[in-house]
Amino acid sequence: MPGAKVSQDEAVRIVRERYPYAEYCIVSNWRWIDLEVTPAQLSELTRTNRKPAVIYADTVIYDSSRRWDVDDFVRTSFLHKFEEGFIFKTLNSIYILIGNGVRKRATLEAIGRIF
Repeated sequence: MPGAKVSQDEAVRIVRERYPYAEYCIVSNWRWIDLEVTPAQLSELTRTNRKPAVIYADTVIYDSSRRWDVDDFVRTSFLHKFEEGFIFKTLNSIYILIGNGVRKRATLEAIGRIF
């Protein structure tokens, strides 16, 4: 699955232009994980404008709020919107997906064990 097809600097420029006050995190070595959820869980996610997908990234390149250090790993909260083919937006942050990643399926229980 391809991530940003622009340079890291260009990706940051796009995010800052589109979302000037948003926190953002640039990541690489990432996995898009589609979550297997029950109908009730899907209904709750839909009601709160979220989708059953998260990103798990092995490498934080930069975090605008310094929540994570360079080279840390990160798991996002649920997807809110996906834009431009590399902007994974949650309800509280934006993740810039640099380079190619992989797409997988997992249960909520498996994802919960990551942290």
